[in-house]
Amino acid sequence: MGSELIIIPILFGVIFGIFYLFISARNKERLALIEKGADASIFYGKNKRVTPIWKVIVINLALLLIGIGLGIFIAAILHYNLGVDEDVAYPGTIFLMAGIGLFSGFYFTKKLNNDA
Repeated sequence: MGSELIIIPILFGVIFGIFYLFISARNKERLALIEKGADASIFYGKNKRVTPIWKVIVINLALLLIGIGLGIFIAAILHYNLGVDEDVAYPGTIFLMAGIGLFSGFYFTKKLNNDA
């Protein structure tokens, strides 16, 4: 009963800590560039075209969900038709197909960045 009350604040604290470290490190890096007199245009490159982040998220999420769905389907085939143990078939194929989906998402994202 009491463990939920401890885990939730710890989870939020970890997320806050990650964002705080990210923003403070980025701020310190930019201040160091300003002190040295370096050009800050590396953060705002006009020549380099980048794919919008929403396209990357949609492609990766779609391929991940397709991979999970295929994993469940293939696991059912392995379990009912080939007699593979259910405790092995489902987690193994789901993780395998989800990993293949994420890897193909990485490939397609890289291809999108080259085309943009």
